[in-house]
Amino acid sequence: MRNTTETKISHGDCPVITSLKVIGGKWKPAILYVLQRDHVLRFGELRGLITGITQKMLTAQLRELQADGLVDRRVYAEVPPRVEYRLTDYGQTLQPLLSAMASWGAVHRERSIQH
Repeated sequence: MRNTTETKISHGDCPVITSLKVIGGKWKPAILYVLQRDHVLRFGELRGLITGITQKMLTAQLRELQADGLVDRRVYAEVPPRVEYRLTDYGQTLQPLLSAMASWGAVHRERSIQH
C-alpha cells in the first residue's frame, strides 16, 4: 500500500474543479480562446467565430464571464451602438492555461485520429 502524506481534498475544495466551474462548459473555453487570440471582438464577430453557439447562449456565457471578472464589455455611444468584448487583466492571467490546453488538445486530437 502506498504511504502518502498528502491532504485529502473534497470535490468542492479541489482547485481544478474550482477552475472548471468558472471556465468550463461547452462554450466558455471557446469564447475565452477566441478573445485571447483576437483581443477585441464585437458580439457578431464572436458569434461568427464560434460555430453552433446561439445568440442567447453567447449572451448568457458572456454575462457569466463578466460576473467572474474575466471579460470586459465596452459600449460606445454611437449610432448604432458598438459593443466590444475583451479579456480583462484578470482574464489575461488565463493565457498560459489556455495555451497549454490548446497544445494538449491538438496533441490529443492527433492521437485520437491515429488510434
